[in-house]
Amino acid sequence: MENGEPLDRVARIQADWRRERPDLDVRPQAVIGRLHRLAGRLTEELALVYGRYGLGEGEFDVLCALRRAGEPYERAPGELAAHTMVTTGAMTKRIDRLERAGLVTRRRADDDQRGRIVALTGPGRELIDQAFTDHMRNERHLLDLLTPAEAASLETLLTSWLSRMDHPRAAGGE
Repeated sequence: MENGEPLDRVARIQADWRRERPDLDVRPQAVIGRLHRLAGRLTEELALVYGRYGLGEGEFDVLCALRRAGEPYERAPGELAAHTMVTTGAMTKRIDRLERAGLVTRRRADDDQRGRIVALTGPGRELIDQAFTDHMRNERHLLDLLTPAEAASLETLLTSWLSRMDHPRAAGGE
């Protein structure tokens, strides 16, 4: 027990490491280990909603990127890859699956016959609008496990940390 509360999995792992390697500072595990566990749990919870619509996380991301583009709900595959942070090879596989499902179409770009454009179909737009509505409801449910003040503090901390990871020079790194 720590502070009268039972040790969670991360605290137990830290206690084991402190016993086995007292020469190492294992305090970072308190944050990193819990974030890692939380990320896995959140992914599981989010994937449940995607699955209700026959989508994986990747397909959901592609449909969201197209929907966020605004009318006519289309982007080039390279743009989609940039908006979803995946390689163009992975993007091609996602687009193939979505096209087979009738949720997107591909066509040649008007200004470049070598280029392609991916567009949401009517059924694709209907599906992502429903799925995203449920996704936001699910995220709200997950975030409501925190108080509004806790959620606001966490958002501030995570925003700052991510910014420093993404731009180490601006954060005083080398």
